[in-house]
Amino acid sequence: MTQFNDTILRAYRGEKTDYTPLWFMRQAGRSQPEYNKLKEKYSLFEITHQPELCAYVTELPVVNYQTDAAILYKDIMSPLPPMGVDVEIRKGVGPVIYNPIRSKADVEKLDDLDPQNDVPYVLDTIKILTEEKLNVPLIGFSGAPFTLASYMIEGGPSKQYNKTKAMMYGDSETWFALMDKLGDMIITYTKAQIAAGAKAIQIFDSWVGAVSAADYRMFIKPVMEKIFNALKEEDVPTILFGIGANHLLLEFNDLPVSTVGLDWRTSITQARDMGITRSLQGNLDPAILLADWDIIEKRTKEILDQGKDEEGYVFNLGHGVFPDIEPDTLKRLAALVHDYTSK
Repeated sequence: MTQFNDTILRAYRGEKTDYTPLWFMRQAGRSQPEYNKLKEKYSLFEITHQPELCAYVTELPVVNYQTDAAILYKDIMSPLPPMGVDVEIRKGVGPVIYNPIRSKADVEKLDDLDPQNDVPYVLDTIKILTEEKLNVPLIGFSGAPFTLASYMIEGGPSKQYNKTKAMMYGDSETWFALMDKLGDMIITYTKAQIAAGAKAIQIFDSWVGAVSAADYRMFIKPVMEKIFNALKEEDVPTILFGIGANHLLLEFNDLPVSTVGLDWRTSITQARDMGITRSLQGNLDPAILLADWDIIEKRTKEILDQGKDEEGYVFNLGHGVFPDIEPDTLKRLAALVHDYTSK
């Protein structure tokens, strides 16, 4: 194995780096022909249950694109079935949950997660990657309590989150019981990933932009503080990312996280002007990667000019890779970021 490249960990910690490191959300799978061939034979859950296969999918973008980190290939739903959540990843829809949470009794029925017994394949995949394959850090991850709860309450993807908010406002006892249950699961789950070899943890709060800052402070922030305070003990970088969460960035910054992830709606300059002091990650709109290369190059350089001289900046997309983005475009983009920012 070649020498371990810890550039991205130093950036997350706010240290100086020789170039801007990068990875791409959803870099494993979707747009990769090797992955699509596997998907003809296996479902997502079937791939994640086979450590050697899952390690191959996770490592592939590092090999193909020369990214500075791998992110574990799995779904935010992965820890929920062992807790008693009946979930199916339905093609073209997303997660569909057949036993949605409707009451405190439903929350009390949820089991605690025991990673060694419930998701050993996740930990085995991490060990294969970190002990045998990667020369860059592996990022572990989990969905955040609000985002997981929104699926569990709605029964699947939602645009308005009406049932979720109705529980938040109208049955706060059940809401906070669910937050506690999910918060404890996330701490246990991510700590197990770290023990197995993950060198950083990203918490995806994809849908939290649907709540106001006042509601975030009251209904969500306490459990986020609990999670990140627990992870602080592990001494690994932590990243928090949400979609459409510009109005929550100062709340994110107030948490004990290493790095705030930005979607494409908020520039690095805007985030700094707003008062964000944490390391930053982001934030090219993935749709731009469907444009001509001269546009991609121009927009990428504009973002890099805002971040490349900072101590504590990691380049990424503002959301995940689309299935129809060409792998060669991602390879070229990674080379551009590295070359343009090399000191």
